[in-house]
Amino acid sequence: MKKIAVSVGDINGVGIEIALKAHNEISKICKPVYCINDKLLAHAAKLLNVDIPKDFQTVKMDADFEIKPSTIDANSGRFSYESFIKAIGLCESDKADAVVTMPIHKEAWSLAGLDYKGHTDLLRKHFKQDAIMMLGCEKMFVALYTEHIPLKDVAKSIKQDKLVSFFLDLDTSLPKAKIAVLGLNPHAGDNGVLGDEEREIEAAIKSVNDKLGFERYVGCLVPDVAFTPDARKNFNYYVAMYHDQGLTPLKALYFDESVNISLNLPIVRTSVDHGTAFDIAYQGKAKTLSYINAVKSAISLCNKE
Repeated sequence: MKKIAVSVGDINGVGIEIALKAHNEISKICKPVYCINDKLLAHAAKLLNVDIPKDFQTVKMDADFEIKPSTIDANSGRFSYESFIKAIGLCESDKADAVVTMPIHKEAWSLAGLDYKGHTDLLRKHFKQDAIMMLGCEKMFVALYTEHIPLKDVAKSIKQDKLVSFFLDLDTSLPKAKIAVLGLNPHAGDNGVLGDEEREIEAAIKSVNDKLGFERYVGCLVPDVAFTPDARKNFNYYVAMYHDQGLTPLKALYFDESVNISLNLPIVRTSVDHGTAFDIAYQGKAKTLSYINAVKSAISLCNKE
């Protein structure tokens, strides 16, 4: 079985609860290694009033602070970062086949003095490669051209050369099916009446399709109808120009089952497709489906390599 390094995310959130809940099911399909120290694990289990499975394998890590459920905290932010770095290191040293991550809290990372906007940003800088964030499930996947940047900065990021690089990188990571590309503006710009960013997108699509020799990318699709039932009959993969454009319809349709996959990297990394859920942390209410699907996706990606 594949060995999966599990980064436990923000210890004040739902990540460790999910890991404990799902362990018996996960351990039937892989060998999970949890990047958490025994002291924090014992404290979390006590707060949750659950037993730690006997085969719950952890790695040695330093941590000298108390869990504060549902609290944005520099200590928990730092530890979630260190858990992630430990998991990456296990893959780099061939002690694990893939990384699966629980949710972090970006403000907690900021409080800890960490200059990253999330997992994918860290991966991009760590490996010095243009990691691509793609989220979804078997029914629909959405790759994000821009991720965690202010909305006001999205339009100036729509440049033909950058789009061409993005499309070519994405092409190498996905099955050879048609990929729908969303326009940026309402009505995909209405031929320039509502914005001209679509000209950049269309030029990039034509350039890449010419290089690939077939119609790999289709667009620009009008964003407000791209995810209708009829449209989704034609596409399994989408490219959204910005975060909420793609993730709002995805999460409305498939919130509980979607996963986050990092593409164009030398390691396999998947993640749950939800946040720290501080509103239900340590209440026994967290759902495990996204995590289980993330582990299954990681195993599937490992088997394809």
